[in-house]
Amino acid sequence: MELHTDIKIRLTPRSSRNEILGREGDGYKVKVTSPPVEGMANKALIALLAEKLGLPKRDIEITAGKTSRMKTVRIHGLTEPEIAQALHAKSREHRA
Repeated sequence: MELHTDIKIRLTPRSSRNEILGREGDGYKVKVTSPPVEGMANKALIALLAEKLGLPKRDIEITAGKTSRMKTVRIHGLTEPEIAQALHAKSREHRA
């Protein structure tokens, strides 16, 4: 059985930098520099999550909200606590 976890993300495109701001409600707040044109912001989101979680991009997919700021992202191979720990640690780095 394949392990996967769905997380909610509120994506802000056209930001000054790519960053994960941390938890917001039941999901995460993420900024990317790419505009929301032709899936560019979605690609930037997947690349950022892959880098932060140490996973290949193919293990991350947007399952809902492809054209919305609120997205559901499926992450293969990690549990929710593992994702939360990795993203929380990374979001703290930016504020230090």
